[in-house]
Amino acid sequence: MYDKLAALDGIRLNFSEGSLFILNITLAIIMVGVALGIRLKRFKKLFLAPKPIIIGLISQLILLPAFTFLLAMGLKLPESIALGMILVASCPGGNISNFISSMAKGNVELSVSMTMVTTLGAAIFTPINFAFWGNMFIKFAVKKYEVLTPISIDFFQMLQSVVIILVIPLIIGLLITRFFPKFSIKSAPYVRNASIVVFLGLVGVMIFNNWEFIFDFVKLVFIIVLLHNALAIATGFFISAAAKLKKNDRKTISIETGIQNSGLALVLIFNPKLFDGIGGMAAIAAWWGIWHIISGLTIGFIWSKKKNR
Repeated sequence: MYDKLAALDGIRLNFSEGSLFILNITLAIIMVGVALGIRLKRFKKLFLAPKPIIIGLISQLILLPAFTFLLAMGLKLPESIALGMILVASCPGGNISNFISSMAKGNVELSVSMTMVTTLGAAIFTPINFAFWGNMFIKFAVKKYEVLTPISIDFFQMLQSVVIILVIPLIIGLLITRFFPKFSIKSAPYVRNASIVVFLGLVGVMIFNNWEFIFDFVKLVFIIVLLHNALAIATGFFISAAAKLKKNDRKTISIETGIQNSGLALVLIFNPKLFDGIGGMAAIAAWWGIWHIISGLTIGFIWSKKKNR
């Protein structure tokens, strides 16, 4: 199995520079749309009693990358597969988590707050977490495997990419919300929905253009992504249970930790200055982007049928 997974590095998915540019712009517009829907006064109560959001951030920003490293090390995965997992775990929460939290009768304000804070903090936490745990795994792999596919981690290039793609658009959206509140209220759903449709369309085009590889790599990474996503959801649930949070907060933290911004991971992976679409990393991020929606909606549906105590 190791050799088959390692062979994914020889695959370069068919994804043009023009498509990457459109994907970058689309992800930035999605972030603007997220910010247009934020009303800070709704979160005053949450920040006056910050225990749930602190526990949630510990789960997502600290525990998930660390546990991902341990999982990759325990499974003795090839370098690029492990780094793909660590990169996904280092990304902020995906905005679909807000919808799933609402569906699951979770704490929507907590969900949106975690998404906003992790997205703003992505400029710091995504490069730091990936560089730290990624280099830790490379050191482990050098001792364990001796021969590796050379993958370098450019911290500052990643920092620059995250700031341009996520942080600046989010700040622009918050400024529009602050100074043009009526416009932001009316435009938020249109901007967000249109950009998500374009994003999904691009992903669909990528799948169509690479159909000959898709089935092969999904077979190889399916169980790995399933275990990784289950680990993420379980991390959020058990830390919030240990902290004795309310049931709706537990649901939300589980969902937020299990729904990662895999779109950002794909953009970084296809960045020619970073990883240039290396097959193992791209396979993990691409299937994560599909699987976490399936698992999130499934859990959201199950929890929607249960009452909060």
